[in-house]
Amino acid sequence: MHTHSTRSRRRRTVVALAVVLAVLGVFVVRLVDIQVVNADEHISDSHERAFGAEQPLYGTRGSIVDASGQVLAGSILEYDCQLDPLLVTQIDSSIASGDSDAQPWSRISVELAAILDFEVDDVQSILGDALAEDPESRYAPLADGVSTGEYRQIAELSMPYLYCQAQPARTYPDGAVGGNLVGFMGSDGVALEGLELSQDQCLAATDGERSYLRGKDGVTIPGTDREVPAVDGGTLQLTIDRDLQWYMQQLIAEQAQDMGALSGAVLVLETATGKIRAAAEYPSVDPNDVGASDADDRSSRIFRGTFEPGSTFKTLTAATVMDAGGQTPTSTVVSSGYETFANGAVVRDAFGHEAYTYTLAGVLIDSSNAGISHFSERVDNQTRYDYFTNFGIGQDTAVDFPGEEPGVVHPVAEWDNQTVYNTSYGQGLTTTMPQLAGAYAAIANDGVRMPLSLVESCTMSDGTVVEPEAGEPVRVVSEQTATQTREILENVFLQSSMADVLEIPGYRVGGKTGTGEKFDPATGRYKAGAYYTTMIGMAPIEDPEYVVVVTLDEPTRVKSSAANATAFQKAMTQVLKHYRVMPSTAAPTMLPKFG
Repeated sequence: MHTHSTRSRRRRTVVALAVVLAVLGVFVVRLVDIQVVNADEHISDSHERAFGAEQPLYGTRGSIVDASGQVLAGSILEYDCQLDPLLVTQIDSSIASGDSDAQPWSRISVELAAILDFEVDDVQSILGDALAEDPESRYAPLADGVSTGEYRQIAELSMPYLYCQAQPARTYPDGAVGGNLVGFMGSDGVALEGLELSQDQCLAATDGERSYLRGKDGVTIPGTDREVPAVDGGTLQLTIDRDLQWYMQQLIAEQAQDMGALSGAVLVLETATGKIRAAAEYPSVDPNDVGASDADDRSSRIFRGTFEPGSTFKTLTAATVMDAGGQTPTSTVVSSGYETFANGAVVRDAFGHEAYTYTLAGVLIDSSNAGISHFSERVDNQTRYDYFTNFGIGQDTAVDFPGEEPGVVHPVAEWDNQTVYNTSYGQGLTTTMPQLAGAYAAIANDGVRMPLSLVESCTMSDGTVVEPEAGEPVRVVSEQTATQTREILENVFLQSSMADVLEIPGYRVGGKTGTGEKFDPATGRYKAGAYYTTMIGMAPIEDPEYVVVVTLDEPTRVKSSAANATAFQKAMTQVLKHYRVMPSTAAPTMLPKFG
């Protein structure tokens, strides 16, 4: 009996084990069928039943910084927030049945309205409208452009049906400081103006993307997550000094308003490098609030505006006749306040006078149109044209600012009898502030014109530094001619009726004024009583480090370039102080006005 019982137990064990193995075999066969034999079919079916999801990964647009790294334009995070309407209803149902102790939507909607400064009814209608359109809706937009502070308050509500997606937005910490140069972005993130536009290749980020599959319950299916990382934009460093730019903007705003001018500008140029250290304008634009500025004030008149330079051009003519015509500061001409030339052209001075024996220095000191016209005859017209273009007049600058105008210097073949002489004192041609500053900087830099620059470099997100192609320096006049021209310019200021206003204690300064008539395209004539006034100078005159240009468009309180004098003196004083330029140590050389 004992043996039979043992055999029975063994038999039952074997049978049970056989059954287990048979069942396990069935599962193994089925598993191989699912995961191997028909794997593709099942994967395809699961994908069809899953929900594909894509999430943009935003790169950060690069910053624009000044010469010392201070941020003029940067990026911050804002958030686009949304609701899951179906999940709201599910949670409210759980609250009603006692299965959840969460806050109901009626309470959360009140808190959301307070955070976002919305009406409660408006928040609640977002949910109601979405569910009315689709009771199974999983998406309803709540608010775009939510600040970081607001986002944190929303996150503290800890409701799973609230989701906020971060994205970068543009900010300009110093407002209008440099706004005319920096430019601005559209609400859609597209660069619209200024360096934001022209340097977009440096600044723009490359967005990435995260994609994945999720089941009907919203859970991400393992192994389906794919990510293409975003690439941040580069950092654009300018030659501009933020603090100096701020000062110049305050200064020119005050001067333009005091003189009743339509607009005004100040440009500061470093002579040895061609770097623009300040380019201030009034009116300007705050890129944080573009709509507050008139459309005409949203870019840079400094680069886009052209004007007849008037008597500031006499300096270039003087340098030309000294360099190419063998003249010196004490060479002479006989000229009255009204001259009729051999070709029939008539030239008048701003004041009537009898025939004087003027020196070249005296012609610039008295700003005699007729006198400089006589001197211009000592070189041929083509030579003068060539010198003007070598000085950079009528030529594109290396800055390549968007919309920058080149001005107009007509070829000699197009000069009529009057233009032959008008061009010697800045009429019959147009230029820009950067061109004029570059020409004077050539005289300051011993006759070599440096290419102008506004951008120092672009540092890409991987650390690569890209410097712009600046062009080559141009020898315009000899070192001797440059020195002699600077001596004349110093005497222009020293012997001016504005000498006391222009004086900067401790420094020798030289420059020239210009009162250009304004051409009216509507009438084809110059506007009566309307002038574009300019004052340009350099310091210290014995070895100038900086050139400063101040312009006013149609000043009404004082219509001559005397309107610019106070602003010029303050601007140059600030530049010399800001850059700690050493005072002059030698005495000036006084030049005679008459021979």
